[in-house]
Amino acid sequence: QVQLVESGGGLVQAGGSLRLSCAASGSIFRINSMGWYRQAPGKQRELVAGISSGGKTNYADSVKGRFTISRDNVKNTVLLQMNSLNSEDTAVYYCYVDPVGLPVDWGQGTQVTVSS
Repeated sequence: QVQLVESGGGLVQAGGSLRLSCAASGSIFRINSMGWYRQAPGKQRELVAGISSGGKTNYADSVKGRFTISRDNVKNTVLLQMNSLNSEDTAVYYCYVDPVGLPVDWGQGTQVTVSS
């Protein structure tokens, strides 16, 4: 079983920055992809950014150039640096991990609120 602990959400003014962190622990042999989804009120959950075990990244078009995802394969952590935040980024952000041989697991979610 995998446990995920997220941190770093909060309230920030438009144009500001936040960094989200997600640490995975438990019976993990190796993790394939890791990343972040978000869900705003009244909207579907959407992929924000993902990163493969080899470091290949993918981003939603809406965050390209503003968000950067990175991971530490030794510590099983994934970070999301979010810059130039705007009100459209307000959402609950969920970390996910895809461990080898185990189901995809999700974090509990962390609220990001951007005030204009």
